[in-house]
Amino acid sequence: MRRLALSYIRVTDAINYRVGRITMYGIFVMIAILLWSSISKTFFLPSLWTLETAQFAMVAYYIFGGPYSIQLGSNVRMDLIYGGWSPRTKAWVDSFSVLFLIFFLGVLLYGGIESTSYSLQYNERSPTAWRPYLWPIKIAMCVGILLMILQSISELFKDILRLRGEEI
Repeated sequence: MRRLALSYIRVTDAINYRVGRITMYGIFVMIAILLWSSISKTFFLPSLWTLETAQFAMVAYYIFGGPYSIQLGSNVRMDLIYGGWSPRTKAWVDSFSVLFLIFFLGVLLYGGIESTSYSLQYNERSPTAWRPYLWPIKIAMCVGILLMILQSISELFKDILRLRGEEI
């Protein structure tokens, strides 16, 4: 069990680390899109695609950055209470609360898959003037949610190993 858990942690953390590091550079994509939006509105005709493209880029940015954030422990916690606890108490609370996160993400993934299949089946488009297809961003959301679930399970395994007094 220990060897399997450590292998799972190593593989999942490596994937989410690489995806997170690549995603960090997405901020420059968003800056470029919004810069072009400002330039085109000032000097040319306004672009129809910039607002939605920036929104899609932002969704991808935080969806793919979420697992990396959990991995680094930079997610939001109530440090007023949590900060004073021992590492063992933190592991107990984290191992319990991550189960709610996994359940929530599972429901979110189920809904995302349903929405993506609908979008693919009916070639769903945005109701704006630009009318982009919605399935690419919905697929990205499903992949990001799946990566978040995998990272949450990795964190659960880490907490269980900490509770057993083992080094990770």
